[in-house]
Amino acid sequence: MIHKIAVLSDVHGNQTALEAVFADAHANGATDFWFLGDLLLPGPGGEALFELLEENNVSVYVRGNWEDCFLAALDGNVDLTDETDVYFVQLSHYLLDHISPSRVEFIRQLPLQTIKEVNGLIVSLTHHLPQKNYGPELHTFRPVENFAPLFQEFEADIAIYGHIHHQVLRYSSNDQLILNPGSIGQPVNDWYRLHGDLRAQYMFLTIDEAGIADIDFKRVRYDTSREIKRAEEAELSYLELYKTFFTTGYPVTHDISLLKDYGHRFGYHESAIQFLKSLGHLKDSE
Repeated sequence: MIHKIAVLSDVHGNQTALEAVFADAHANGATDFWFLGDLLLPGPGGEALFELLEENNVSVYVRGNWEDCFLAALDGNVDLTDETDVYFVQLSHYLLDHISPSRVEFIRQLPLQTIKEVNGLIVSLTHHLPQKNYGPELHTFRPVENFAPLFQEFEADIAIYGHIHHQVLRYSSNDQLILNPGSIGQPVNDWYRLHGDLRAQYMFLTIDEAGIADIDFKRVRYDTSREIKRAEEAELSYLELYKTFFTTGYPVTHDISLLKDYGHRFGYHESAIQFLKSLGHLKDSE
């Protein structure tokens, strides 16, 4: 049997890009869909994103680090002296108003790793490392030994991960295949002449009776103005910073000075405090 698998990752709340990717994958005859985490935030997509995954019968969903950041905000495991935490708390406040309670419980149950067997090939699926879904260890320029943990617990033939927002094909020290489908919502490339390509990225993996028949890294155009309009209509927190990505190509998550300036101008620090109080994590005196 021939399996035509669309591997998706890192939507980051960009519903318009995800819709375009599903349309492209179906046009290319996809028979299965695997999703590697970071469905949510900083974009405006909420309940509709989960509905898209369900409508397209996505069979794999692992938990990304942004899902963990969302849960940390809801659980009060944050430090409001850290501007990045303020950012996540404010965005989580927005998101909680745009998804059903059952989605929160669904996220809590997601695994960090899933193993699939396809025509005798063992495939490991993670957002990042099997026991850690955040960090810089698996960036494109990292040495081959950093990728060994992808294969340690299971003797996988193929390891596929997300997180770094960059399409990758490389091999382990044992010649096992390592793949990354890139990012649907926020693709990144640090090389200046490649940096401006913000098309939605995913990977089309074809496995037949003989093994891997094709690996196709896809890039799909979509209407960024429509996504910006969705964010404006939703009155998304940190709206201008989200819109900036579509002109600069740079995510702002780790730009502390920019987050601090924007947060103070729009009162997000105080808003984050009030949100945590409403969840019972802070007292009125704090």
